[in-house]
Order: sequence, then structure tokens, then C-alpha cells
Amino acid sequence: MRHTAMLPAFLILLSVFSTVAAAGDGNLIAGVFSPPRLAPDFSLQGSDGTTLKLSRYRGKVVLLSFGYTNCTEVCPVTLSILALAHRKLDTAAGDVQVVYITVDPERDGAVRMHQFLTAFDPSFVGGTGTSEQLAAVRRDYGISVGKKVPVPGGYALSHSSFIYLIDRGGVLRALMPFGHSAEDFVHDVRLLLKK
Repeated sequence: MRHTAMLPAFLILLSVFSTVAAAGDGNLIAGVFSPPRLAPDFSLQGSDGTTLKLSRYRGKVVLLSFGYTNCTEVCPVTLSILALAHRKLDTAAGDVQVVYITVDPERDGAVRMHQFLTAFDPSFVGGTGTSEQLAAVRRDYGISVGKKVPVPGGYALSHSSFIYLIDRGGVLRALMPFGHSAEDFVHDVRLLLKK
């Protein structure tokens, strides 16, 4: 199932972006939020067995992504790229946290998410919760999810497929669409780590 940034979410993000990539933010490759704003916090069940709050990662650069464990196309590619970027950051990787929020709470419990994310990088943390909790987080971040599409053995979901870059102070700085390389993430994360 192909995942796309659906029109309503795209229009919301476009209005927030205003000067986006053309203006840049210290030459970030990702589209820049102008003006930057505080990233909405949330409280979800973490794949690491604790309560997952975005605010617990203040002091680190956060790469926030949305997807689900049964995804067979975009999600594993995105997580593989983020894992490669994390490795390429070498000693700076300790100052970066990947957070992956499910769009499929029916199938993605904390244990399943832990197993799934650990296969990419043991430091990645997932978030799950009730349908209502996750819908609220998606609203805050402009994430769209399509209807279930039957596939052999279950269903697939289309959903927005971009990654938020959040700085050490918890501020939304940029948005990286699907299709960028690990090197692009490394470039932007290194810039944000200097701020």
C-alpha cells in the first residue's frame, strides 16, 4: 500500500511552512517551520515500558515519525534510513532520539513495537495508546490516516510519511518528506545539534 501525505494534512503543513526551504534555517535541507513553534507534547505508552512524553527528550534532537509495524513499504524504508543516519552520527548519536508513533493501535502494542523497532536500532522508541489518544497526537501534528484496505492476512493503511525535526529545546524546526537520504538527515541533525 502506497503511503502519501494526504491533501488535508499537506495543506495544513503548507500554511505553517510559509517560507519553507527557500529561506532555510542555517541551510537545513528539510523544509523549515517559520516561525518555529513548540512541538506539541503527548503522553503515550512507550515501547520501552515507560510513559512516552516528548518532553522527556529535552536536550536531544528528536526525529519524530508516524507509521505502523505491519507496513511493508514506506515505514521500513524510513526506519532503515533513520537507523543508518543514527550510525553515521557516531558519537553525536547519543544526543539524538528517534520516536515512532503508531497509526495502527489495534495491532501495535508496546511489545510488538519494541520488537519491530529494535530490529532497526535498539535506541528507537515507539509510542502507542488508545485510538483517541493517538488521534489527538495526529491532529496536533497534521498526520492523516486513510481507511483500512484489505490485503492478504489483514489490512494496510495509507498515512502521512514525513519526519519532524525537533531541536534540543523541544521546538519544531523542520519537516523532512519521504525519500531523503541518511546523509540529508545527518546534515540537518548536525546543524540542529549546534544550536
